[in-house]
Amino acid sequence: MTHDTLPLITTLSAALGVALILGIVATRLRLPALVGYLVAGMAIGPFTPGIVASTDIASELAEIGVMLLMFGVGLHFSPRDLLDVRRIALPGALLQIAVATALGAGVALAWGWGIGGALVFGLSLSVASTVVLLRALESRGALDSLNGRIAVGWLVVEDLVMVLVLVILPPLSGALGGHAPEGGGTLGWTLIATLLKVGAFIALMLLGGRRLLPRLLWYVARHGSRELFTLCVVAVAVSIAYGAAALFGVSFALGAFFAGMVIRESEFAHRAAEESLPLREAFAVLFFVSVGMLFDPQILLRHPLQVLVVAAIIMLGKSVAAAVLVKVLRYPLNTALVVSASLAQIGEFSFILAGLGLSLGLLPREGQSLILAGALLSIALNPLMFSLVAPLERLLGGGPELAEPLPRRTDPLTQLPDDTDDTLLTGQVVLVGYGRVGRRVGAALAERGIAHVVVETNREIVERLREHGTPAVYGDASEPEVLVQAHVARAGMVVVATPDIIDLPRMMSCARALNPGVEVIVRTHNEEEAELLGELVTAVFYAERELAQRMGEHVLERYGVPG
Repeated sequence: MTHDTLPLITTLSAALGVALILGIVATRLRLPALVGYLVAGMAIGPFTPGIVASTDIASELAEIGVMLLMFGVGLHFSPRDLLDVRRIALPGALLQIAVATALGAGVALAWGWGIGGALVFGLSLSVASTVVLLRALESRGALDSLNGRIAVGWLVVEDLVMVLVLVILPPLSGALGGHAPEGGGTLGWTLIATLLKVGAFIALMLLGGRRLLPRLLWYVARHGSRELFTLCVVAVAVSIAYGAAALFGVSFALGAFFAGMVIRESEFAHRAAEESLPLREAFAVLFFVSVGMLFDPQILLRHPLQVLVVAAIIMLGKSVAAAVLVKVLRYPLNTALVVSASLAQIGEFSFILAGLGLSLGLLPREGQSLILAGALLSIALNPLMFSLVAPLERLLGGGPELAEPLPRRTDPLTQLPDDTDDTLLTGQVVLVGYGRVGRRVGAALAERGIAHVVVETNREIVERLREHGTPAVYGDASEPEVLVQAHVARAGMVVVATPDIIDLPRMMSCARALNPGVEVIVRTHNEEEAELLGELVTAVFYAERELAQRMGEHVLERYGVPG
């Protein structure tokens, strides 16, 4: 049945209510809640019986969802994080997009589609979901690991490429067999005009936005009103996205992305992300529900073979291509498998691109349904892909050649240079991990002239440290040969700055065997881990305890009470 008298309220209540129920069901089945949201859209969509929500209103709500989703991506986009993994993320993502697009476009052409529809279809299958990836890595505690940083950096490159595709696809649609852009003109001039307008918008945001938006947030924050601050953040995201589309012809997605990226550089970035999170997640749910409303389940019966081909391209073709590229770039097998599992799904950008292709007359309705079917299957089965990482690593790592993917004799980064100053290798600090915490520890040591050797699993970081004269070794500190190269036998202290403590017992065993008297300092996230690690190491720093202690000392000092 339909409710024409109150279409907005009907759509909101049906979408959020059914999404809540099916989201809970999905999580109980150990599936991403996103699967439940997509199925909820199918349940209230026009292709299934029961309540039929307004697809027009749902599509407008979805546009707001796109704005807030991309605003959130911009808030978390760090050029520095991308630079840390640029040598694998940049070439890897570009080549993987090319391979996946070629696979998707190839099968679409074989099905008799036009070149424009085939291109949009292939591109839609090439980009993974930011939401699914981040939640999968967070649930496994791998977001801050090397593999997590590579996967996120890889996805950031994919997102940037897709943003560019969203910009240049409309002016190219006429040449690709779709609707020609309004206003006439040659293809070359249309493309140049579009790129000029995009360039003007980006320049305005980077030059003017960087100055005005942080000041606006600061001005609103001075009033001390939480709701005003939240309203300001949401108004900035939606208004800039709308203004970018109205004045510069830029997509809502690109406008919102740059709004988030500019705000990220302000001192209120963390608060902006925190305050806007509930609204962003609510509209993200509406976005996925609206996408599910477009899915026709009959596609599973009419074209089951095509659905399986699409799922195979997403989960096998794209994943195998990513794993091979990671190995070619000389990274370990575990990294290759984790990255390939992370990318074995598609999501929000695929839906946005499919919707644009449909509106431009490039992608047939059948293509959108196939993309949605592929997304449902790949998102639902993504946890299975992660569960296969360990068995595949054991299976593929059994042979003598694959067991040691980076032979240490031929990799110069796994051993210190011969000309390393010997005075730096006696009584030094061995600093394991050079992430957010490790960088600060290393800077403090360097400022005070304390010799230290960094052990890091990110090759780019090791290369950069060596360029600046800091001794650094590439490898896993739980392996004896890595600690030997860091000269732990002559070290005065080992500082473990990585958040992952799984390999810590093995690392400590190796370090104590090489240097029984070495002091060991580690960080941890909770009190239980701190108590457990206290038996293995010299000192444990627990974030909440240290913060409380420092705040207490400051208060006591302020009131003149001796500590």
